[in-house]
Amino acid sequence: MIKVRKRKILLLPGDGIGPEVIGEVKKIIKWFNEKKSLDFEIDEDLAGGCSYDKHGTPITDEVFYKALESAVVMLGAVGGPKWDDVEFSKKPERALLKLRKELKLFANLRPAICFEQLVDASTLKPEVVSGLDIMIVRELTGGIYFGEPRGIKPIENGERKGINTHTYTTSEITRVARVAFDLAKKRSNKVTSCEKSNVMEAGLLWKEEVQALHDSEYKDVELSHMLADNCAMQLLRNPKQFDVIVTDNLFGDMLSDQASMLTGSLGLLPSASLGAKNKDGEMRAMYEPIHGSAPDIAGKGLANPIATILSFAMALRYSLDLDKEADLLENAVQKVLNDGLRTKDIMSEGKKEVSTSQMGDAIISKLQ
Repeated sequence: MIKVRKRKILLLPGDGIGPEVIGEVKKIIKWFNEKKSLDFEIDEDLAGGCSYDKHGTPITDEVFYKALESAVVMLGAVGGPKWDDVEFSKKPERALLKLRKELKLFANLRPAICFEQLVDASTLKPEVVSGLDIMIVRELTGGIYFGEPRGIKPIENGERKGINTHTYTTSEITRVARVAFDLAKKRSNKVTSCEKSNVMEAGLLWKEEVQALHDSEYKDVELSHMLADNCAMQLLRNPKQFDVIVTDNLFGDMLSDQASMLTGSLGLLPSASLGAKNKDGEMRAMYEPIHGSAPDIAGKGLANPIATILSFAMALRYSLDLDKEADLLENAVQKVLNDGLRTKDIMSEGKKEVSTSQMGDAIISKLQ
């Protein structure tokens, strides 16, 4: 069994703008090592399309084993049009799915926070999104993305048939629901569980198991159930009614993307994918910005590194038990935004546009 090395951080920059935004995190890690006498061990390797180009596979066994022994995996972004015609099993995104599945990263945490300095960047009215702070907890290793049988096969009349299987077990549901309830207790103590129990048996099981866990262990947390399509509508109508949303893999994928755009820019929002703690209290985890690889702006210094930097702040908090340092980094981001510095994606009149590296340097300058 491969043991987790408590201070090891594996950087997987990936494709497109991934190397640029991970580069800014690397500078911050080095700052913490030098200025705060922390002993982070940094390793860096390939994953995604860049790995396919060099090795013919989106992730090698060597890199996978490095991930197994790392306390934190920091991913930049993977994929792009360059690899659209690659065989499905070797597409860049398969690296991400393999890491999630094999590292047993079952809970994806996606905060949707509207920074007061950027409230006008949202397409919704300021009064709707001002003060928004939602946490979406998405189940990550079950459901229709991983269920069997799956595939495309010919059928008798000459047509083809695509098959995917949506399946969940009690344990898969309760472990992610427990994460949501525990998070809610540290926030506003409210959980909304989303499914399609009106038309899907797996959704009905989800609703029943979340309710059963609440009744047996979390009676002090407010729980409500909502159909996933209604949740999508309510996120646009009145998003501040939500605190923690817990949902399955498919609906979580869609609802978290929708919630992220309430804030105005994908370039601001981090995510964490967490596994279960073992008997020694060790936990594997992967952190990444929610934005894609944006190959159209790669190498131009236009990428916003804030989402990746805030993903590292989540790593400090959830994997490395360094809450004080996480607060320090998050506050540094706020100070830079208060100073009016903006990358191109969040630029507005009267602010100062800066490059990817300039934004990273400015954030480091606010670390005290």
